[in-house]
Amino acid sequence: MASWNSTSLEIVYQVFGWTAFVSWSISFYPQVILNFRRKSVVGLNFDFVVLNLTKHSSYLIYNAVLYFSSAVQRQYREKYGIGQMIPVAANDVAFSIHAVILTAFTLFQIAIYERGTQKVSKISIGIVCAAWLSAAVCVIIALPNHSWLWLISVFNTIQVVMTVIKYVPQAFMNFRRKSTDGFSIGNILLDLCGGVANYAQMTVQSIDQDSWVNFYGNIGKLLLSLVSVFFDLIFICQHYLLYPGKKAGKCPKLGEESTEPLIKSESENV
Repeated sequence: MASWNSTSLEIVYQVFGWTAFVSWSISFYPQVILNFRRKSVVGLNFDFVVLNLTKHSSYLIYNAVLYFSSAVQRQYREKYGIGQMIPVAANDVAFSIHAVILTAFTLFQIAIYERGTQKVSKISIGIVCAAWLSAAVCVIIALPNHSWLWLISVFNTIQVVMTVIKYVPQAFMNFRRKSTDGFSIGNILLDLCGGVANYAQMTVQSIDQDSWVNFYGNIGKLLLSLVSVFFDLIFICQHYLLYPGKKAGKCPKLGEESTEPLIKSESENV
């Protein structure tokens, strides 16, 4: 099993890792608190939350299995080298668990608070269903040959795709409303801090091991940081430069694809 060559770098690695964990974990709370104070989720794009739940759920599966399963770890080292360290740390697993819980709670807030005309789009529902259906098919394919590393890489791919997609509805909604009112910028600032710290953590490990397999051996974690940072900068630009202090009086309809309600009332089902 691989070990650290430098104790100092190992300490720095842990510091960056837990900095990312704390930043990313706390980043969920500004939006939750904002929703609670306003008793409204108007301004928060529901597609963003639904896609985010799938993203974090698949990322949890990837992190937990690679971190705890000796069989998957053995397959990882057979593929990337016996001396390579596993690219998932305890803080990655802890973050994923926390992220799934908080994202699910945000979805619960959407169900109980004022939503205005906002709905979860059919496109978003279709993407989520397709993602989990694909994952189920891959589980069946992996079972005969015990291709566990390949299987968790599928979940890693799903979380990367969800990461790329999930930000688009919120960014477009801000553009349509010409406002970021209802969408917490505190979430974005903390997410940016976490993304930078996560990228720094991977770099420190690669320097210590004198190998960059940590990046292409865990491409999902790398893309997660880069994509998150990219969209965080877009949201920061929208909030502070394009639409500073602008309040949206009414959330416009975002098209016919956004007319599917999250929870239908009994009267609508009659």
